[in-house]
Amino acid sequence: MRFFSSTLSLLAAVASATILQNGQVRDMVFLDTTIASVASDRSWRTYGPSASEISYKGRWDSKHISWWSAPGLKFSFIGDKVAIGFGNYTSPGVLVAYRLDGQDWMFTNVTANSTHQFISSTTTSFNLTTQAQLPQTLELRVTNWAYGIQIAGVHVSSSSKLIKLPNYSKTIEIIGDSLSAGQYATYEGISSYAWGLGAGFGNVEFFITAYPGICLVDTNCWGNPRGQTYQWYHASDTSGRAVEIYNDNPEVWDFRKRPAADIVVINLGTNDNNTHNNVTNEKFLQSYLEFVQGVHQVYPYAQIILVSLWNGFSPVGNSYAQGGAFIEEIEEVYNYYKHTGFVHYFNTTGIMQHNDIGPQYHPTDVGHVKVASHLMQYIKLNFGWELGATGPEVQHDTLYWNDQQNY
Repeated sequence: MRFFSSTLSLLAAVASATILQNGQVRDMVFLDTTIASVASDRSWRTYGPSASEISYKGRWDSKHISWWSAPGLKFSFIGDKVAIGFGNYTSPGVLVAYRLDGQDWMFTNVTANSTHQFISSTTTSFNLTTQAQLPQTLELRVTNWAYGIQIAGVHVSSSSKLIKLPNYSKTIEIIGDSLSAGQYATYEGISSYAWGLGAGFGNVEFFITAYPGICLVDTNCWGNPRGQTYQWYHASDTSGRAVEIYNDNPEVWDFRKRPAADIVVINLGTNDNNTHNNVTNEKFLQSYLEFVQGVHQVYPYAQIILVSLWNGFSPVGNSYAQGGAFIEEIEEVYNYYKHTGFVHYFNTTGIMQHNDIGPQYHPTDVGHVKVASHLMQYIKLNFGWELGATGPEVQHDTLYWNDQQNY
């Protein structure tokens, strides 16, 4: 799924994008949050992108450029307005999701060298008079896995301030490909099962280190020059913009920038399994064994969950049957490490049915919700994590109901 920025003037009141739903255009109107630069406006106070009050979520490089799936930022503030300036490495028209406190997500298109005001005194649920509701929180996320933003600064009213939010005590990281990145889901990254898993707990930090087409094995797959056994150790993903910015010299990721993962979910191998990429079973197995060891070295106290590959459905007789890929190899990796106690196996068989897979071989929004829900229960039952989401919206536009008694 791609989002296209509106052709309307930036002076227009709204911006639009195109979402195809079952082949039909879904009517969407997103607010145009663009404002003029506030660099010389004394009514604003500016925090630089390195300000300690800003909590970055996911992977961002030293230039404050976002990478991988659903990266974002979050902070609390006191005041009546918040704006963010975007640098020249921001993708043109990238769709971002943002919300005030625990309210529903809102969306807008941003672009390079622009300033966008996300909060004002007229924002839904904004309240300056109820002291118990202050400070308030702004969270922003990049929806698309292929695009990114660069933060140039955060602006609040001159008499206001930002407040750093403490991290949650638990952290989960999901390492994957397009299935985890949310390709072809309605809002891509924030409609993925990986998002649903992390955000669904409500009380954990989570990072989605996933990119479509990437293999586990370090080889060129579908235009991705490197596999996760190499790229996971770097800040940037394997996108064309990463190649443009860093060529063959990406920044090494400093894992100390984020809390160490308590749980790591690995869902890789679907692209390796495609004959187009010429990955042998033996190479896949060896690379997986080495990758698990590498993840363990980075996160020595993490529990690692290996996800079996669902690999779509095919007609069998009068019904459908779920396929599989590298079934024996992933089980062998699990059996190799299971005596250590930190490697676990999550079998996806039976979670989705054939109508949970869309025409482009990826889960529908409902399919993503199913996988996320089962993974949440798996983690709750095996590791004692409690479900802490008590109201804030997790996945947008999934509220459906029927109020007709007869039809």
